[in-house]
Amino acid sequence: MTSKPRGAISEVLGLLRPYRVVVVLSILLGMLGGLSITALLATINDALNAEGIPSPKVLATFVGLCIAALATSILSDIGTNHVGQHIIAGLRKSLGEKVLLAPIEQIERFRSHRLIPVLTHDVDTVSDFAFSFAPLAIAFTVTLGCLGYLAYLSVPMFALLLVAIVIGTVVQYVARAKGIRGFEAAREAEDELQKHYSAIAAGAKELRIHRPRRQRMFSQRIEGTADYICNTHIRSINTFVVAKTFGSMLFFVVIGLALALQAFWLGTDKAVLSGFVLVLLYMKGPLEYLVTTLPVISRANIAFKRIAELAEQFSSPEPHLLLRENAAEKKATVQQLQMRDVHYAFPAVKGSAAFELGPVNLTIKQGEIVFIVGENGGGKTTLIKLLLGLYAPQRGEVLVDGKVVGAEGRDDYRQLFTTIFADYYLFDELVQGDQQVPDDANRYLERLEIAHKVSIQDGAFSTTDLSTGQRKRLALLNAWLEERPVLVFDEWAADQDPTFRRIFYTELLPELKYLGKTIIVISHDDRYFDVADQLVRMEGGRVVAQQQPLATNA
Repeated sequence: MTSKPRGAISEVLGLLRPYRVVVVLSILLGMLGGLSITALLATINDALNAEGIPSPKVLATFVGLCIAALATSILSDIGTNHVGQHIIAGLRKSLGEKVLLAPIEQIERFRSHRLIPVLTHDVDTVSDFAFSFAPLAIAFTVTLGCLGYLAYLSVPMFALLLVAIVIGTVVQYVARAKGIRGFEAAREAEDELQKHYSAIAAGAKELRIHRPRRQRMFSQRIEGTADYICNTHIRSINTFVVAKTFGSMLFFVVIGLALALQAFWLGTDKAVLSGFVLVLLYMKGPLEYLVTTLPVISRANIAFKRIAELAEQFSSPEPHLLLRENAAEKKATVQQLQMRDVHYAFPAVKGSAAFELGPVNLTIKQGEIVFIVGENGGGKTTLIKLLLGLYAPQRGEVLVDGKVVGAEGRDDYRQLFTTIFADYYLFDELVQGDQQVPDDANRYLERLEIAHKVSIQDGAFSTTDLSTGQRKRLALLNAWLEERPVLVFDEWAADQDPTFRRIFYTELLPELKYLGKTIIVISHDDRYFDVADQLVRMEGGRVVAQQQPLATNA
């Protein structure tokens, strides 16, 4: 059952819990500062209405209250800054951990144009609110202190003020309800805008070639969405502005009524009236701060809702998936990989039947070169993801050396493989942890015919700004250096020139086999199928043929 997302206040209280001592001290110091200012106003009012010059005691009280207000305000702000920065850092680390621990299927379904705004925009929105939380408590305390002093000065005038506050509160409630609907709509549109930004970056070449699509992309999508967000924010914030201005005017209405009706309140002292007006004018600042922060709270509510949705999407982390590096890992060996009656089905997409893979039975022995072939959409990549342990079989088993790969050992099992996917990501670093770059790494660059463009400096490539085919050669170098027993290539040769494609199939793969590697290749290059020890043909999610190409072609 899905739990209802908590509001901004309750969410922040949860984030503040580890820092509760600092938070309480910051708020208490802020409250003390607020009370000091209230007492300062009372002292000023008494001094203005006293006969003669202020006594040394009054002056000492004035100086003491000024120092107290200044010191407590500074210390409170320092504490708030410390806690706010740690909250945001913690939130960023927590979200990053959730993404890293989430099953691959969930990450693939949660599109990047929805993920990135949560990790950036929504976290920044929460940051704005986190830094305003303690000042909110302080403003609230100052307001309560001022209200108490006003009630002490004159109960009838205080009652008049309460009526104005109730009216202003109702107006603010209505404005907030209307404004938050606008903020939610704008936040939805920001996901769409992020999607369009991703499209113009990934599809830059296509947009240059196709003028009508380029114009539509800008005028209808980017410009239209940006204008919609702009106009929606303007309307929402203007709602708060009007409500705030109305609330400010209520203060002056109360002051005007107090002046106009003082004749009806016999016994109202001029000193009482001036003190009431002085404190009321000062209280206007903290009260307006509370009102001004309402849009921040509204946006924070929406941001927390989005963060909660992301957390729920990734709420089933893989068991035993460790983020910390283990101590030195010994080199593993693999004698045999097996898939036994493996099934996997994707959720059905509206308008089409669900794609199902299986049953798949497959055996790969150490040192074999296995080609997985077939038409697009036949299930080759899904089969590889199941074999790699990126997907967990819904039925059936994956085995390594006769032992079933379960949830607890799946991450250890993945460490047997080095992979280069068709949509691979090339990291700058060649090695991780305490590993050293082998001395013959530059020899590999020569062999891959890219030493004239790339060098290895401090354990990283000097550049990755290369063509797609050359970047794949760097990925192959990484695969060499990782020294894992099983290598998986997903259409690696598709972006290579004919000469290097031949080198890959007829020289590099046999060399890797000679080194004892088990090699799995997704390929459409039927010209080189004879290189394989085993040919696995996929069609409609099933293995339709397994054969030994050399024997078949003999």
